[in-house]
Amino acid sequence: MEVSTDLRVGVIGAGLIGANHIERITTNISGARVVAVVEPDPVRMSHALDSAPGAVAHSDSDSLLDSGEIDAVLIATYGDLHEPVLLRAIDQRMPTFVEKPLTRDSVSSMRVVEAEQRLQHPIIQVGFMRRFDSEYAALKAMVDSGEHGELLMLHMAHRLAKSREGAGAAMPITDALVHELDMAMWLAEEPIVAIEVKRSRQNTLSDPALRDPQFVVLETRSGRIVSVELNVGAQFGYQATTEAVFESAVVNCARAAGPEVRSAGRWGGEEHPTYASRFAAAFDAQVQRWVEAARHGRADGATAWDGYMATLVAEAGVESQGSGERITVTAPARPGFYARTPSR
Repeated sequence: MEVSTDLRVGVIGAGLIGANHIERITTNISGARVVAVVEPDPVRMSHALDSAPGAVAHSDSDSLLDSGEIDAVLIATYGDLHEPVLLRAIDQRMPTFVEKPLTRDSVSSMRVVEAEQRLQHPIIQVGFMRRFDSEYAALKAMVDSGEHGELLMLHMAHRLAKSREGAGAAMPITDALVHELDMAMWLAEEPIVAIEVKRSRQNTLSDPALRDPQFVVLETRSGRIVSVELNVGAQFGYQATTEAVFESAVVNCARAAGPEVRSAGRWGGEEHPTYASRFAAAFDAQVQRWVEAARHGRADGATAWDGYMATLVAEAGVESQGSGERITVTAPARPGFYARTPSR
């Protein structure tokens, strides 16, 4: 498959992230246009069609995938709805971008992985946008080059001002921590083999159901330790930080939303209000790279296998959250079909 004109993209789901992607493709991305949208909410649908001139509405994902109107599909619905759309897209060899999670559980994620392996090459890209952030990409290059020796440990924090109402206890693990899980495995180039989740003293300003904040310890196959502060009711703004400990250096990523200024006996700076501003450039780079790959029937970024691994470890994290115990993660070997390339 090679598209000679603009890639015709169908978007399924026009909520917050879906609407952002529709506007992004229309205004910031070259070589693609949104031509069709599936969204049950009439207000969201109206906004989506206003954001993508010429796009048409479809009643459901089957109608869209059967229409012959699109070259690629972008899925931005809740994770519970992903599996059937992904399987249909695989059947049609349709290049697909799917927001995390790949699916809501590891069993259904594995079904997607197994189905995709019947093709010649991966066509599914999972929306782990930090891989396209300039600071994380620079850190990855340092790990790969060995310029500071071996990567030994990672100290990470994921802080939100607040989470959506009614999110539930598992949300910090399944919707927030999954980014750190993917980053840890991507940076270290090895799987996570154990996870332990501990509660700290409850933040009285946060929803008690969220058990906020929490402290997570991850272990990789070769013995690297990754610590994560998971804090989805931090109040002050949004942060996603990483400190990487090498044999001969310590490297910090994403400390603030711009420079820290020290002047006249004071210092200060700004924080991002949400993930959308912090990772705006990464989202753009991610979707642009996907469009360029999808024009040739491929994907470029986190694969369905990476999505499966993040979901598998998150499941163990939810189990540990309930018990407070260290949970071992047992995963099959990465299939050769998903062999890593420099772009992944």
